[in-house]
Amino acid sequence: MKENRIEKRLAQCREQNKKAFITYMTAGLPDMEMTAKIIKAQEEAGTDIIELGVPFSDPVADGPVIQNASYRSILNGTNLNKIFCMVEKLREDGCEQPMLFMMYYNTVLYYGVDAFARKCAEVGIDGLIIPDLPYEEQEELQEALSAVEDAPILIQLVSPVSGKRIPMLLENARGFVYCVSSMGVTGQNADFHRNVIQYLQSVKDVSKIPVMMGFGIREARDVEPMKDIIDGCIVGSHFIDLMEKSGYDLTAIRDYVSTFKRELNQ
Repeated sequence: MKENRIEKRLAQCREQNKKAFITYMTAGLPDMEMTAKIIKAQEEAGTDIIELGVPFSDPVADGPVIQNASYRSILNGTNLNKIFCMVEKLREDGCEQPMLFMMYYNTVLYYGVDAFARKCAEVGIDGLIIPDLPYEEQEELQEALSAVEDAPILIQLVSPVSGKRIPMLLENARGFVYCVSSMGVTGQNADFHRNVIQYLQSVKDVSKIPVMMGFGIREARDVEPMKDIIDGCIVGSHFIDLMEKSGYDLTAIRDYVSTFKRELNQ
């Protein structure tokens, strides 16, 4: 099975003995043109993987910051077709940044599952995170993805209550496993689950792929107690706040990414 950009980048991190840094940003903020510039700025600054949020009217896994970002992006007229066009142009311009969609399954269904898989492969989307698609209901999408060359990989999520389900969830998982660090929604200010260390270790013990921790992380020091276990971490709500407060200043974005990545690997 051919490695895609996500798997290649994580293999490089492993070879260099470095932790991976993943950011989340909502597509279409402040507009589509600037979204492309922010992706390029992050590529220059050393972000390993970018989660590109596809705005949705009812983002049930997300807290107030990302909910609000999604709402504002929809008001801007952002839709899946526009995002596909932006990604396709970035790839044509030589951008090799590993990118995945963080989205909700209604958007996939509305587009058409088979057509969606083909279009993702065509424009160069490397992965998918779909928090409202349970493992037991993934078969249709997985079949559509497996039928298309260079289709994105479906990232599996686990949580502190996954327990005995973890080996099943990760048996055929690719890319990385997304470890939700707390119960509830995104953006909870490092308020991690009380047994987060044991939980992360239980995932690491059975995972054949890198283990990433997300939800509530702001600075590299937030994950200091877990650094011996995890292979990297994901920042979303704080990154959106930072971009908003800086007026989407590309220098501020580059500085945050390069500083976080450096401190994560000290």
